[in-house]
Amino acid sequence: MLDLNNFMNTGIMNIANTAKQFYSGNRRGQAFLRSLLSSTRASAKIREQYEREGTHIPPFLIASIAADCNLHCTGCYAWANGGCGDGGKAREQMSASDWRRIFGEASDLGVSFILLAGGEPLMRREIIELAAEYENIVFPVFTNGTMIDDNSLALFDDHRNLIPVLSIEGNEAQTDRRRGKGVSKIITDTAAKFKDRGILYGASITVTSENKNDVTDGAFVRNLQERGCGLVFYVEYVPAEEHTENLALNCGELRELQTGIDALRNDKRNKGIILLSFPGDEEALGGCLAAGRGFFHVNAAGGAEPCPFSPYSEVNLKHRTILEALQSPFFGKVRRISAAGASDHSGGCTLFQLENEVRQALL
Repeated sequence: MLDLNNFMNTGIMNIANTAKQFYSGNRRGQAFLRSLLSSTRASAKIREQYEREGTHIPPFLIASIAADCNLHCTGCYAWANGGCGDGGKAREQMSASDWRRIFGEASDLGVSFILLAGGEPLMRREIIELAAEYENIVFPVFTNGTMIDDNSLALFDDHRNLIPVLSIEGNEAQTDRRRGKGVSKIITDTAAKFKDRGILYGASITVTSENKNDVTDGAFVRNLQERGCGLVFYVEYVPAEEHTENLALNCGELRELQTGIDALRNDKRNKGIILLSFPGDEEALGGCLAAGRGFFHVNAAGGAEPCPFSPYSEVNLKHRTILEALQSPFFGKVRRISAAGASDHSGGCTLFQLENEVRQALL
């Protein structure tokens, strides 16, 4: 049986060790890595103590800190599920002080990584600035890359626990088709600036039936690496927007994707780049990692949700704690739904396909 805690801790150390190769010869990066290795070990011990006391603490959180975006990409889950949109959503957003408290709670619980998303997270720069203060936590910042100015570059340069992750779809034509004409050029220019400063940055790729073969090609990955990219997130497309079901990967394509990513990881030419997939092989993991097994999602208004693709909540962190969310009956029910459905679904995101069961769990 899979030891989930050991699996997650090993994954975290693999990330840190690969980052060590990226920052070879970079004094500022090396200093960050020494701190990172120490803090990840300390955080793991905190989680282990909670585990002995009967509470499982996930090492990851996903925090959608912004309810607005300067782009409107085709098939965007945040727009489709209502997490991103009009001015009303912006008025419901949590304050910077709310997020400071949540980051502090996460730090005390031993959370190692908080993925900052949106909307476009750079529309709330003040929250990214306060995240930088929690040096024992790594904050990948998932951005469309169009709002990174000189001040943002300086922020990422001065605080290496903030890791910019640029959203792309493959080549220039594929990225522009989904994100808008000229966006790819802006991202390419931004990536070059990160490389010039020796800043570890990543790429987030939404994998669809149209781009799967292109983005898992070895030459594509090595080109990213040559351009200074040290981290790639492969995110399987979830058809949250109507009439985009054709973009989702079928079972065979999902197996091909996982096989392709494994082959890239085993290729010695790619040892300097971290390759992660989401949701990955859920059956092998005994169900998806959402609802607190490996992570959960906090939306911009404070709702504690199992996952960005399963936007249901009974606990709001404006008024409750992370611990209360993790121990909530709803999250417990969702974890059981996930475990039961892991080996009996058609591939891809389990909770998205079991949406009715998740919704019923709120009742």
